Amino acid sequence: MRDEMMPRTAVEDLIAGMSLDEKIGQLNLLPAGEGLVTGASQPTSLSKRLDAGQVGAIFGTKSLASARAMQERALAGSRLGIPLFFAEDVIHGHRTVFPLNIALACSWDMRLIERTAAFAAAEAAAEGLHQVYGPMIDISRDPRWGRVAEGPGEDALLASRIAAAATRGFQGAGHGAAGRVAACLKHFVAYGAPQSGRDYDNVSMSAEDLLETYLPPFAAGIAAGAASVMVAFNAVNKLPMHANGPLIEGWLRGQQGFDGLVVSDYTGVKELVAHGMGPAPVAVARALHAGVDMDMVGEDYLRELPALVRDGLDAPDAGFSLSAQRLSALVDRACRRVLTFKQRLGLLDDPFRGLGGTPRAPSRSSGRKLARKAAAQSAVLLKNDGLLPLAPGTKVALIGPFATDRANMLGTWAVSGRAEDVVPLDKAIAALTSHAPATAWGANVVDEPWLEQRLNVHGTTVTRDRRSKARQLAEAVALAHSADVIVAAVGEAKEHAGESSSRLTPDLPASQRRLIAALARTGKPLVVVVFAGRPLAIGEVAAQADALLYAWHGGVGGPEGVADLIFGAAEPSGRLAVSLPRHPGEAPLTYACDTTGRPGNDRFTKFLTGWLDLPDDLPTFPFGFGLGYSDISYAAPRLSRDAVRADETVELRITIQNAGTRPAVETVQLYASDPIARVTRPGRKLIDFKQCSLAPGQRRTVTFQISSDQFRYPVAPTLETAEWVRDPGLIRLHVGPNCRDTQMKELTWLT
Repeated sequence: MRDEMMPRTAVEDLIAGMSLDEKIGQLNLLPAGEGLVTGASQPTSLSKRLDAGQVGAIFGTKSLASARAMQERALAGSRLGIPLFFAEDVIHGHRTVFPLNIALACSWDMRLIERTAAFAAAEAAAEGLHQVYGPMIDISRDPRWGRVAEGPGEDALLASRIAAAATRGFQGAGHGAAGRVAACLKHFVAYGAPQSGRDYDNVSMSAEDLLETYLPPFAAGIAAGAASVMVAFNAVNKLPMHANGPLIEGWLRGQQGFDGLVVSDYTGVKELVAHGMGPAPVAVARALHAGVDMDMVGEDYLRELPALVRDGLDAPDAGFSLSAQRLSALVDRACRRVLTFKQRLGLLDDPFRGLGGTPRAPSRSSGRKLARKAAAQSAVLLKNDGLLPLAPGTKVALIGPFATDRANMLGTWAVSGRAEDVVPLDKAIAALTSHAPATAWGANVVDEPWLEQRLNVHGTTVTRDRRSKARQLAEAVALAHSADVIVAAVGEAKEHAGESSSRLTPDLPASQRRLIAALARTGKPLVVVVFAGRPLAIGEVAAQADALLYAWHGGVGGPEGVADLIFGAAEPSGRLAVSLPRHPGEAPLTYACDTTGRPGNDRFTKFLTGWLDLPDDLPTFPFGFGLGYSDISYAAPRLSRDAVRADETVELRITIQNAGTRPAVETVQLYASDPIARVTRPGRKLIDFKQCSLAPGQRRTVTFQISSDQFRYPVAPTLETAEWVRDPGLIRLHVGPNCRDTQMKELTWLT
């Protein structure tokens, strides 16, 4: 990163004049909570901290006025006039809520992702925010983990491009740019790979998997200029991330050259005690030594560091010791990073940068248009037996728990979103057809009382239908018989996905499966729309539906985007960024599995990698899959050369044609496999993709430039001793519309 705002000596001059308590105060990151008390009432703890100069930053402010008031109080309480910075969770939009990140990933459209991040940044900056906790770039291959909703899917290349695009969108041309905010990559690292999909649980994996799958999105975000990083709650290979010096100071700062700010997650430093890292003083020393610059919420730095710097730490029972001199130097290091972050944001020059009412928030109407477009591009058409798009005069029976829903459309982590901004599906369809749809509730979102009770503890949007199941089904079936086409709006509530929302069986609720089966038996054409925050096991529903649209939780424009697709006002172009399991028991699941000695496609033996009790006839929807309303034909791929040296490049060309009568957007995907390697390799791995628009009848040639660097992989007894290697010899290239339906060309890399 470049220090564009002020000479580095400005930070050093500040540090030279600061007391130890002032330095430690800069490392304290607190929530806005109750805000300030400026009158005669009892001051809050935050007010006391601000008055004492014991806060470096605040997150969770809800207005420009409150942020400005806090800044004024902080400056008054700081002997040297050091300002705060303000942060917030901006995960998939701010006031204007866009589709979930996993949904946006299914657009495979980096320009769209950059635009949504830029719009969110402009809205956040207009409220006085300087930093956002995003993008969330945790790769996950387990639909049981609830936070898959916030992430980029299962693939390292796609996630890396998303990390770079979102970082560019948030930050713009550089730190401190008007209407932009500092990005914070999270959660570092492998947070999306917990045991059994249980949130906050630990991870044990090879160094090869870390380096090739889970770290690349962070490398891409850093290369794009990300200003900050948040560490994860989990332990990786027995060492909690908040104390993981080899990954933070070693890989992140040492190998990647990151010189920005590293913040803890919510009480992450405090939780090192529960991780078994020692009592609070030891936990604090470990976190600071590992490179965690700011302590979020727990205030353990504030409590423990003064005595640690005075006395040093000698904890033989924890196997950890640091001298007082070393701890003092570590406090200086962390404080320097906090002040440098503020310097790069322009706050040391102007403490009220972004707090003066300019720039103004962007147009809400333009945001809604972008949100609607994003929702349509993010939804994935999985099946269409000639039913869609519907004609405007079609008489629709809209049935299911999400037919009129607003709140769930926002999805998880929509901190500043408002349900009243959503146009529900019934109204969105009515706007596009001459027949307003007849609607029926028809099924519970949840029909397990114990789960409903647990969700209600957290203020769930789930509403349970108290009518008998028989009556619900009877009313739904009667309504279906009166229509030309049934649209069943099913899925999961927004509380079903997100933080602390792991599920043992990520599938559609039984009540909804019964509803769809009953609707299918009517013989009426059936469109099933799934609103969800994770990849749910669809199972037999895919066979029962005539058309199947996976719409995710699409944000404020979600239902309108779905209506646009159903009635042909938009063209389906989404492609799965994560494999859909056929059955919940398949989790974890990825297309990029390492090869085995007994692959599941060998027809000549029953002793295979697979399951006895998973029917072979269940439809599969692999990574990269998605349909449009036009058929796209692929000619045979061509290589410019079949054998090349390691320092040369080769071109793969493939011609595609829109054979239909409607425009189309096609995402051409290039995979590779290395059949002879030093270690077991994935059967297929995405190495490039390109998206192109095709008018009806249009033919285009897509060209991929291929270099030997795309086939490097790590051989790593440990993270520190990793060697990136490339094998000469045979490489198989697979090109097509998804990871499964491809054509293959063989290429030989010469030594």
